Amino acid sequence: MESDLGFLMMTAASIGVIHTLLGPDHYLPFVALSSARGWTTRRTLWVTSLCGIGHVLGSVVIGLVGIAAGVSLAKLEWFEGLRGDVAAWLLTGFGLAYMAWGLRRAWRARPHFHPHVHAGGLVHSHSHGHHGDHAHPHVDAGNATSITPWALFVIFVLGPCEPLIPVLMYPAFQQSAAGVVAVVLAFGVATIGTMVSVVYFAGAGLRRLPGNSLLRYSHALAGATLSVCGLGIIFLGL
Repeated sequence: MESDLGFLMMTAASIGVIHTLLGPDHYLPFVALSSARGWTTRRTLWVTSLCGIGHVLGSVVIGLVGIAAGVSLAKLEWFEGLRGDVAAWLLTGFGLAYMAWGLRRAWRARPHFHPHVHAGGLVHSHSHGHHGDHAHPHVDAGNATSITPWALFVIFVLGPCEPLIPVLMYPAFQQSAAGVVAVVLAFGVATIGTMVSVVYFAGAGLRRLPGNSLLRYSHALAGATLSVCGLGIIFLGL
């Protein structure tokens, strides 16, 4: 039994890593929103970890309830697929709404000209936009209260970890509580650890790229990234 449990834990951890890497929705939304909203690395990784925990626990609860109620694997997988569709459409809708808001913000921050008349009749004009140094913000956008992390959290709670339930069912049917806990921990640590690692290194790489010309469109690009991830789940099964 111990060798079987060790094999299950290794399988669960491997599936967690592969499942996360193959699903760009597990990390691209955090990288894009962190860049757009100016989150610190600590805040970004905290939001990523919180969403990852919700993502794993949502499937764990449903899986355990279903197993306890005697629901078949086929029905559990069907329900997980339904949850996945709902989460994907929510991610797409949230991304499109955020992109629209970002485009409106970018349009309002577009550069414009101000003429100046000096003594002696000299007239000149200069261009500036209300972004960056000209924005004169009164609130730190990175620390401002926002519903964005909580919207992501809700979407990730609804988003299923499809590979977890089949792996979880074996120790559950063996009536091994320790086995269930071990499998969940192995899968959860691998999944969340991979999410956090990819977000950290992708964010560090992104900060090294010159992007001042696109800074005005950062929110719109973040929204587009979210919606593309959602559409990728719906139509490509990512």
